[in-house]
Amino acid sequence: MAVGPTTRRRQLGADLRRLRERAGLTLEEAGARVGISKATLSRYETKEGSVKWPAVDALCREYGSSEQERSALVELAKGARIKGWWHSLADPIPESMSLMLTLEDEVVREDHYACMYVPGLLQTRAYAEAVHRASEMRCSEQEITHMVDIRMKRQELLDREEPPHIWAVVDEAVIRRVVGGRSVMRRQLDHLRTLAGEPHITVQVLPFATGAHAAAVGSFVVLGGPTPELDVVYVDIIGGGLFMEKPEELDRYKLAFEYLRAQALDIPSSVALLDRACKEL
Repeated sequence: MAVGPTTRRRQLGADLRRLRERAGLTLEEAGARVGISKATLSRYETKEGSVKWPAVDALCREYGSSEQERSALVELAKGARIKGWWHSLADPIPESMSLMLTLEDEVVREDHYACMYVPGLLQTRAYAEAVHRASEMRCSEQEITHMVDIRMKRQELLDREEPPHIWAVVDEAVIRRVVGGRSVMRRQLDHLRTLAGEPHITVQVLPFATGAHAAAVGSFVVLGGPTPELDVVYVDIIGGGLFMEKPEELDRYKLAFEYLRAQALDIPSSVALLDRACKEL
C-alpha cells in the first residue's frame, strides 16, 4: 500500500523525537543548534502542521544520524507536503471530516463499532442521505448532498487494488432501526450482506441478547496505520468527532474492540441475522 502524506508526517514526527532523545538533547537545546524555537521543534515532533525539509536535514546532522536515516527523513518531510483529493473541493468540509479523510486515505485496516447507524463506508447513498437529514437538521439540501457526495467518494478506497481490511461490529439496534423508510433500509441491509462477502470486509452483529458489553458508551473506529504507533481512534460525538492517539487511549479502545468481537455473533450467524432482518422488512 502506498504511504500517504499524513502517514509520512506522523512517522517523521515520531522519528525526529526518537533521534533527539537518542542524542540526549532537550527540545530547547536541539532547536537552538539549528536556529528554530522550542515551540516549533515541539510542533515538528507532535506531528502538527508542515515541516521544512532543510530544518529536518539540519536536525538529523546535529543528532548524529546516519546518512541513510537523514535521507529517509528528508524524503518524509518532502512527501508530507502533498495534499489529498478533498483539498480541491469547491465547498468547505468540517475540520474533523477533513482529518478523517486524511487518515483514512492511508489506513491498512479499520475496526468499527457501530451502535446507531451502519458505518459510513458501508452505507448506500439513500441511507446516508437519511442519516444526514436526521442529524444535520440545520443543513440545506445542497449541504446534505455535498456531505453525502464526500461519503460516497470515501467508499472508493474499498475498490483499491490493495484495500484496507474493514472489520465492523454492529449492534443489533443498527439493523433494526428503520432509517429512511422500509425500502431504503431493506436495500441497505442487502448491501451490507453483499459487502460482508468481500474478502477484505468482515461484518459481525452484536445481538441484544448479549446485554451489557464493552462499548456501551458509543460508536468508535480504530484507524490502523502501517505501524502500530501510527494508529488513531475516532470517537463519534455530537457535532463532529474526537481523535485520540495516546498509547493508553489506543490500548483501551483496541481491547474494547477485541471484547466486542468475542461477544458478537460469529460471521455465518451474523449474516443469517441480517437475512432475517431484511426479510422482516
